[in-house]
Amino acid sequence: MFVYSLPLFFSQVGIASPLECLIISLALFGVLLISTVDPIDNINSDASVNYLFASWSGQARLVWVFWPFFIILNASLYSADVLVKLGLLTVSSWDDVHLMLLLPIVWWVTAIWRCSANTQFKIYSAGARLVTFAVLFEYSLKLLLRIDYPRLFFGCEELLLDYGSCF
Repeated sequence: MFVYSLPLFFSQVGIASPLECLIISLALFGVLLISTVDPIDNINSDASVNYLFASWSGQARLVWVFWPFFIILNASLYSADVLVKLGLLTVSSWDDVHLMLLLPIVWWVTAIWRCSANTQFKIYSAGARLVTFAVLFEYSLKLLLRIDYPRLFFGCEELLLDYGSCF
């Protein structure tokens, strides 16, 4: 997350500075820490039988909901960005990758918020919820770069077939 989009956001777009984003993130983390419910560390549900339903309904442990999808999501986003930077993926294919990941991200964010009480410490719950906000911010940054600043991110000079997407 934020490997290519955040440096472009700070250097080229200039809507906010790194210090302002850090202050907003810390304030949001504080609000999430205060508003998070107390942890419940004794989940009796067998989430291994039906992982997706147990995660969706809030019956799985937070660690088992958070980490697997977080690793897959970041690997997918990083791979798509690297392939675009190398010129091996077109703009519309990059859009398709992000569109395919959108519905699983909605599932994951909902599961994180429902399972956030199923952890040992309250700080883990607030941290997981903050990361869901970061993922949504990353998606909004990529949408901003895609719509308003495509020439900064995509190698529009090298794309012959999909050159119209750079305008």
